Amino acid sequence: MGLFDDDFYSTKVSRRRTGKQGVSKGYAEGKWSVRRSRRSLSTWQISLISSVCSAVVAVLLFSLVTGQLTEEKAQAPAVIDKVAVSSADPYDRIIQAAALVRPAVVSIINHKEDNEELNILDESALGSGVIYKKDDNKAFIITNNHVIEGAGKLEIVTVDGETRKAELVGADKVSDIAVLSIDAKGIDTVAQIGDSSKLRLGETVIAIGNPLGLGDTLTSGIVSYTERTIPVSLNQDGVYDWEQEVIQTDAAINEGNSGGALVDLDGKVIGINTMKISDTGVEGLGFAIPANHVMETADELTTNGKIARSYLGVYSVDLNNPYVPLAEDQRKELNLPTTVTDGVVVLDAVGPAKDAGLQFNDVITKFDDKSITSTLALRKYLYDHTKIGDDLQITFYRNGEVKQVTVQLLEKPEE
Repeated sequence: MGLFDDDFYSTKVSRRRTGKQGVSKGYAEGKWSVRRSRRSLSTWQISLISSVCSAVVAVLLFSLVTGQLTEEKAQAPAVIDKVAVSSADPYDRIIQAAALVRPAVVSIINHKEDNEELNILDESALGSGVIYKKDDNKAFIITNNHVIEGAGKLEIVTVDGETRKAELVGADKVSDIAVLSIDAKGIDTVAQIGDSSKLRLGETVIAIGNPLGLGDTLTSGIVSYTERTIPVSLNQDGVYDWEQEVIQTDAAINEGNSGGALVDLDGKVIGINTMKISDTGVEGLGFAIPANHVMETADELTTNGKIARSYLGVYSVDLNNPYVPLAEDQRKELNLPTTVTDGVVVLDAVGPAKDAGLQFNDVITKFDDKSITSTLALRKYLYDHTKIGDDLQITFYRNGEVKQVTVQLLEKPEE
């Protein structure tokens, strides 16, 4: 049987026999039978149709193959252009960046007591700083507030080992930034400040500082997150009452690195190292205050010696704090409507708040038309949305009744 179920394509030979020799009658007699003549015609037709079929099959196969290729090409993902690789060795760039900034990074010694005979330092008395500008007589150093907090006497140690007396220009607890000054004589290197808003995820950075009092030390890593917001406790009482925007990096930042420089591969300071998360099973979680935020604060500290902020004068606790919840009897004493679930409970009122009539157990729920749900929200509204001298409308509950009062904000006194 051939391609079709038809004798036309059959390769079988007729088995009709007429003689003893076992050959077909038509063949023995030298005559073509009708069937034989049809087979002679079939040979010509086979050639013709075979050619046609071959062409058809070839066309079908070509269409099938090219169709698959076209479909595969259409479904293939777009090719991403290769990231341009710098011709310079990246490790060599780290060396060059460190060489640019290293002379501008100093160690800071915080003598907790102003006693020159007392020469015993603990780890909390050691930190780092960055020389960021100088004039004819003075060089100015950025560091963290917690590095210099409670200082009786401050000294810095330059990269070449020279010790100099330092003076506090200004400090801000909220931003954790402080500025020191030293004699500018012999200070030849000032760090370049970069634009932290242009940082990219995965960018290589280096951290330079004075970890654990070991002196000049360098670590490297990447930017793990460009704008991480983390809660902080300004009073170190375990209650989060502020939020800090930071750069997250896996470059090692250890105790004593605080106040040191976080530097990009162009040798520019893009952050001031400030903290790390240290716990069992935690690794590579270091944080730096972005350079753009640092410079805003540092410039005001250099000019005014402090950061001027609005002041209300309330000591408070959150009505709904999952970490420090109010006891049931305390909630009943407030006599609040069941619809009031968030707010700030006044524990004490002084200054402007006292003058406006706020009292113990008043529950603040709004500033102007903005809902106030926590002490953090209260502080952020005051610092970010008001100015000294503004009139602030406060909505609060007293013994279950809603009231309003207007307070004129004053300047926050130094602590």
